Amino acid sequence: MIRIIVRVFLICLILSGSFVGVQAQDTLTLEIEKDEYWWGGVSSDSHLMPYSSSTSLERDLLGNNYGNQAQPLLVSNHGRYIWSEKPIAYCFDEGSIMVTSKYGEIKAGQRKSSLRKAFQYSIRHFFPPQGQSPEELMFTAPQYNTWIELMYDQNQKDVLEYARSIIDQGYPPGVIMIDDNWQEDYGVWEFSKERFPNPQKMMDELHSMGFKVMLWVVPLVSPDSRVYRNLAEKDMLLKNKDKEPAMIRWWNGVSASLDLSNPDTRSWFKNKLDYLVDEYGVDGFKFDGGDTHHYQGKLISHKPSLPNDHTRFFAEIGLDYPLNEYRASWKMGGYPLAQRLRDKSHSWEDMRKLIPGIIAQGLMGYAFTCPDMIGGGEFTSFLDESKIDEELIVRSAQVHALMPMMQFSVAPWRVLSKENQQRVKRMATLHAQMGDTILALAEKSAQTGEPIVRPMAYTYPNQGYATINDQFMLGSQIMVAPVVRKGQRERTIVIPQGTWEAENGNTYDGPTTVKIDVPLGRLPWFKKVES
Repeated sequence: MIRIIVRVFLICLILSGSFVGVQAQDTLTLEIEKDEYWWGGVSSDSHLMPYSSSTSLERDLLGNNYGNQAQPLLVSNHGRYIWSEKPIAYCFDEGSIMVTSKYGEIKAGQRKSSLRKAFQYSIRHFFPPQGQSPEELMFTAPQYNTWIELMYDQNQKDVLEYARSIIDQGYPPGVIMIDDNWQEDYGVWEFSKERFPNPQKMMDELHSMGFKVMLWVVPLVSPDSRVYRNLAEKDMLLKNKDKEPAMIRWWNGVSASLDLSNPDTRSWFKNKLDYLVDEYGVDGFKFDGGDTHHYQGKLISHKPSLPNDHTRFFAEIGLDYPLNEYRASWKMGGYPLAQRLRDKSHSWEDMRKLIPGIIAQGLMGYAFTCPDMIGGGEFTSFLDESKIDEELIVRSAQVHALMPMMQFSVAPWRVLSKENQQRVKRMATLHAQMGDTILALAEKSAQTGEPIVRPMAYTYPNQGYATINDQFMLGSQIMVAPVVRKGQRERTIVIPQGTWEAENGNTYDGPTTVKIDVPLGRLPWFKKVES
């Protein structure tokens, strides 16, 4: 055992330069037990979860959220947990876990032999629920993002045309998200007069159709704009070591960043958002960016802060707006923020990451979750020369249908055959029909902190279900088993203890496994029959 610990320790030292001077840090090493499985850390690693004695992986959460949600928490199906209030680095290798924190104490323990018990303990002691959930329409109706259809050509005419098409095609109205480039400039949060000649009229029409409207925003400011000069003069931007506004490289170029550790900056940003709410009737915001790696380096802020703190400061802005969405988060478990999985490509490999992703988010304390856009959110997958896989979009919609949230971007009626478009529309209708059930689970989660989507092992411990990653529990009474492989027309379902009624009326007594037919139009899901 000593040899294993030393080897793991040395491997982690080699893999991550952040372990220099480790003797001054808090370090914990655990041996992974037989049949023990772990979740947590970063949601973008969900396809590698659960971690086991055969896992080889190292991550350092200081200054990196790996493109999605991060949380300094690891939990296992044997009831063990690891937590730190500050960023941790962890290494799985040779059947052991080594966890190191430069800035805070690492806490670890065991709560019986159950994943649920370990998670419940973590909720109560580390990230208690706040008693509120995001806007209810996020759960009861589909969301429609304009990104894939319009990309950087966001404009009033086409936004309205997209919304009208949603209604004309028979889809239920819900939340519509107007994505990047509606604004005059980054940091100039006003509708572009050229692209949106009458935003008030647009908002009124969208509301009359039954939509609520979100606008995309980031905590970044374009250099040389009038807003940039004003904020720089008032010391409201992050600075570099030369005490000049720091330039942040991100996917749209180079920008300055708001110093949200400064109360005056937070107030300025919130006033800009409130203006959009009050002036035009905007209902909420998609808060993009804010990734922890943007804040690496020797940045000077109003309040001395770790890179992770700046990600959290941005997330806290959204708490004033019940209609919100985040992709990048740090230690915001238990808060009423909608958390989306990071952008996925239009591929089966990425589609198979959706269920593990939502499960991982829930086990990190992020209960109010949304998969990435149906069919994928990476716009390069939908350019004119790209090949659309209709089957993938249908199966992706099925995965979304009984998740807490469901988000469209590419218009199904534009890219699908009439038959496949009807299959996708049935999934949108199913989500709306199940909206009250999903909302009730969200409201309960706001009180208890427990995940809405759960792995089988959470509800049915010690049954050998820990590695199942292609079916999930929605609450404790509904089980969902989508198809996530191309061409698959039958699949095996694990039926847990009890009597379960499938969506087609068939009933099954568990525990057992059954093989069922899954034609392209079918989403298998099961409701537990009360005895």
